[in-house]
Amino acid sequence: MIKNYKNKIFCGDTLTILKSLPDEIVDLGVTSPPYNKGEDKKGWLVKNVKYKGASDKLPENLYQKNQVAVLNEIFRITKSGGSFFYNHKIRWERGILLHPMDWLRKTKWVIRQEIIWDRMIAANIRGWRFWQVEERIYWLYKPKDNHYIGKELKPRHALLTSIWRFPPERENPHPAPFPLALPIRCIFSVMDEEKGKLIIDPYCGSGTTLVAAKILGHNFIGIDISKEYVKFSEKRLRNYKIEEKYANEEIAKHIVIKTFKERKEKGEFTGKYGSQNNKKVEQHSVFKLFE
Repeated sequence: MIKNYKNKIFCGDTLTILKSLPDEIVDLGVTSPPYNKGEDKKGWLVKNVKYKGASDKLPENLYQKNQVAVLNEIFRITKSGGSFFYNHKIRWERGILLHPMDWLRKTKWVIRQEIIWDRMIAANIRGWRFWQVEERIYWLYKPKDNHYIGKELKPRHALLTSIWRFPPERENPHPAPFPLALPIRCIFSVMDEEKGKLIIDPYCGSGTTLVAAKILGHNFIGIDISKEYVKFSEKRLRNYKIEEKYANEEIAKHIVIKTFKERKEKGEFTGKYGSQNNKKVEQHSVFKLFE
């Protein structure tokens, strides 16, 4: 077992390193694994996706089997009640659709929500289908006391909706980086103002999740097979304060003027199918409109 794992980046095979970590130490994780898109494939506007030190071209059945094993190890090392955000995309192979749900349902996790990430740009573009500008983020949950629903989000987080719109990071040596806003939103929404939790990214790449964790006052574990990306991440973490302004831009979006509970307590409108008070408010609004 790895004893000194906090605030470390481990260089090596993800599954092997995960198996060396103790049970139930992680509070939350965010990752985006290699998509197994095939290194020889590209679209009209993008270059071939090639990772440093790793191949992204496996037989699909082996790829999915590996992802199930990785996700189950993350389940083991995650505390009960913990969450894991898994970014992936829908792919096609010779016209056959490959969906992340194909292997996610084979893991031990409860799939709490499917979030659409609108990247605002297309990748792997061809004319066989409408341009694919979205990816998926799966909020996975480890049940606590056989309770599958989990803790409720605060309104300022939940109101951001299940469609997240921001472009991928551009000035980054990694071929497929997500923006800092993505892990900031995942971590901050679930942890809110809590500090000192342990966040993992088992495919940490250029270290975006780790930087987000550090900015928000948490500890982290990173894993990547590339020595080059590990060195880049370590340098980025040393200079994390440079990126605080970008994190603050995301945090500023987590705001609600008046919560559902506050509206309900004051007898204000809380939805079309609310109480009689709602109907009174609606009628009052109509009368005011025609006065």
